[in-house]
Amino acid sequence: MRRKSFQDMSCSVAQFLEVAGEWWTMLIVRDAFLGVTRFDDFHERLGISRNVLTQRLDHLITHGVLEREPYQDNPPRYDYRLSQKGRTLWPVLNAMRQWGDDWAAPDGPPILVTHTKCGAHTRAVHICNNCQEPLTWTDLKATTGPGAKDDLLTGLSPKSTPSA
Repeated sequence: MRRKSFQDMSCSVAQFLEVAGEWWTMLIVRDAFLGVTRFDDFHERLGISRNVLTQRLDHLITHGVLEREPYQDNPPRYDYRLSQKGRTLWPVLNAMRQWGDDWAAPDGPPILVTHTKCGAHTRAVHICNNCQEPLTWTDLKATTGPGAKDDLLTGLSPKSTPSA
């Protein structure tokens, strides 16, 4: 079954899902952050079919998340590396990892992320870019932005949006 496209939806979450919301996509991105670059290594680590992996890699290249760099001419073979756009997915992936650690890892986190400067294990923390205070959803208020084509907030009760 083909999923609905969110391409025309005026919502940044929907646009993210259009690029990275498919089942395998963020696992490919995760492995790219872990240093995997070769098709066969993605295939082996993920247990994904070759045709689905090819489709996902092509999709990520088309959307500028990965870049393909040749490393062999005959037969042609490529490394798949995160682009600048792809590297900006780190906070998203890290938040997903943290959620999994907190709610779906009864034996503890399968991967620990360590800050190289101080050596401490880290947690995903969101801070205000202005005052540097930690944020929770109750500290936030959603308002319609300049890129809205329609008002996603219409019809929501004040209690269903943060800090209303």
